Amino acid sequence: MAEPPYGVIWNRLKAGRVVPFLGAGASVGHRPADAAWRAQQPEFLPSGAELATLLANEARYPSNDDVDRRDLAKVSSYYGDVAGRRALRERLRDVFLHEFSPGPVHRLLAAVPHPLLIVATNYDTLMEQAFREAGRPYELVIHSADRKGLAGSVLWWPHGEPEPRPVEPSELDRHIDLDTATVLYKMHGSVVAKGSEWDNFVITEEDYVDFLSRMSANQAVPAMFYSHCRDRSLLFLGYSLRDWNLRVILKNLNKAFSRHATGDDDDRVPSWAIQSHPSELESRLWEKRNVTIFDLDIDAFADKLLAETGLPK
Repeated sequence: MAEPPYGVIWNRLKAGRVVPFLGAGASVGHRPADAAWRAQQPEFLPSGAELATLLANEARYPSNDDVDRRDLAKVSSYYGDVAGRRALRERLRDVFLHEFSPGPVHRLLAAVPHPLLIVATNYDTLMEQAFREAGRPYELVIHSADRKGLAGSVLWWPHGEPEPRPVEPSELDRHIDLDTATVLYKMHGSVVAKGSEWDNFVITEEDYVDFLSRMSANQAVPAMFYSHCRDRSLLFLGYSLRDWNLRVILKNLNKAFSRHATGDDDDRVPSWAIQSHPSELESRLWEKRNVTIFDLDIDAFADKLLAETGLPK
């Protein structure tokens, strides 16, 4: 099995020529394989299926079909209908707002010496924790899903500020310089911090429909992020293309793949996906997007990259 081009990836990372995308596997990758998640005494974050099962049990989801009960978007919609959006948001906050330990992937990205744009679809704060532990500044941008009065905005936290500033996505480039600031963009929202009421979650079926509709109309993802991705490598960590939401999002991100998908081979920008045990279909879907996939545990990938670069783990 071919190995990832660690030297190439690191050289592009430290030059700021890579945009990492963090999926669910980045948050649970360092969890022991045989460890059970316990909602009352969590030692690590739950998988999407585990979270869906918890919400289904609490809301008495009216189906015994395991496929339905493990569908987080569907179960979250029902939970919101039964208990209300605020109760759903508070329950998610209970689950995610813990001091879980960042994994090798988070520590690797926090050690990169060049400013980066990091895109995440996870709700946890592991990436933020890793930057704080490394003493590295970052700016936070979160998609606004739970504040209807701010539905056309993103929430921007300048480094060190406790409260966000609502900004029109098309206006964010007036406030942030991606050449000098590391930006963590939480595409599907996030739990924020203790004492904060700015949690936002794209999690229900209705949320995804709204987000994808706005994305198709170029009203969700800040335009500056599209242009930043255009001539940079994309590094997908912990994503599975079995998730239809991700497939639709990638389809709508076609503009970010323009230099990746067309043009002379000498001018092609390489992109990579690190995923453990991808299906044949997933491998083909990645290849169709001109993304080279490597069948590898993402934490093993991060550890190997750290070892080869000489950075401390």
